[in-house]
Amino acid sequence: MKKLAATALSLSLLAAEAHSETGPALTVTPNGSQPSVRGPADYFTGQVRVDSPFKGTGDARVGGATVTFEPGARTAWHTHPLGQTLIVTAGTGLVQQEGQPIKVIRPGDTVWIPPYVRHWHGATATTGMTHIAIAEALDGKVVDWMQQVSDQEYARAAELRP
Repeated sequence: MKKLAATALSLSLLAAEAHSETGPALTVTPNGSQPSVRGPADYFTGQVRVDSPFKGTGDARVGGATVTFEPGARTAWHTHPLGQTLIVTAGTGLVQQEGQPIKVIRPGDTVWIPPYVRHWHGATATTGMTHIAIAEALDGKVVDWMQQVSDQEYARAAELRP
């Protein structure tokens, strides 16, 4: 039985090796190999850092980045044609769908924003927040940016006690 399992494993490794010689190979982007960039003022309020942006190749539509918001920083209102997933990795943040209550998000929380849902997300007034943002492109477009979240709209968020 052990000999059969070892043979099956060897065949699997040979098949994988043969495929990698004839097809595309996986890519590892080492941590720190891409510079951090500041979130553009047209799309963010406050200090926002974007790290390790990633994008699929060929026909792949997925892309994303790790985004860090300093206290009080946030995105502008926006939508995604195929939706967006946020995975909170540090701090305490806020997310709001237009017309709905603001929600507090914390490390380990996963947020799904459906396609074309107008929303914003960012840090609380007193605590920074980092999340991994993942979205797919539709006809080459990942996001539609709109106006900034006003200070008055954000002040309602600041009333929340995270």
